[in-house]
Amino acid sequence: MSHVETSTPAPASWTIAPEEVDSPVAAALWRAYYTDVSDRYYLLHEGRTTAPEELEREVAAETGDDLRAPTGVLLVARYGGEPAGTAGVRLMGPAGGGTTAELKRVFLRADMRGKGGAGLLLAAAEDAARALGAEQIILDTRLDLVEARALYARHGYEETAPFTERMYAEVWYVKKLAPATTTATAAAAG
Repeated sequence: MSHVETSTPAPASWTIAPEEVDSPVAAALWRAYYTDVSDRYYLLHEGRTTAPEELEREVAAETGDDLRAPTGVLLVARYGGEPAGTAGVRLMGPAGGGTTAELKRVFLRADMRGKGGAGLLLAAAEDAARALGAEQIILDTRLDLVEARALYARHGYEETAPFTERMYAEVWYVKKLAPATTTATAAAAG
């Protein structure tokens, strides 16, 4: 009887890196994002999924140009090398004596959720905001996106007064960002 060794494949890992807003990877992930959030909205409010022309209108309306350097960045998360999600950060300007960044298009594909990527993507977006010079990060979302709202609360975001007037903005969050040196020192000490 011969002995055959088997090995368990190594678990897939997450990587997060900047991506051009007009890349095919970004386009595919944004289409998935808009399909997901739009379908959830229409199912909740009208009992139907998004009509193709509505989806095309939404995708075309948001070019992502505000997520280009030097005042913005689009991050793409990959799981085992496969594109899995996005987060965008753009500078808004001074607010309360500091610089504010807005967090946009935070999304993980449904089949990639529950694998630990959401927190990593959020941390990378906060690091990107710091690198852009932001002292705080803000975002708006919808009340029905309960998973996103729970994610933000778990990571220290606090509900705040409205700061935008967008059709789908129903709840607003803010988080003060610790300086990068403080975060790095705390991580090294921990």
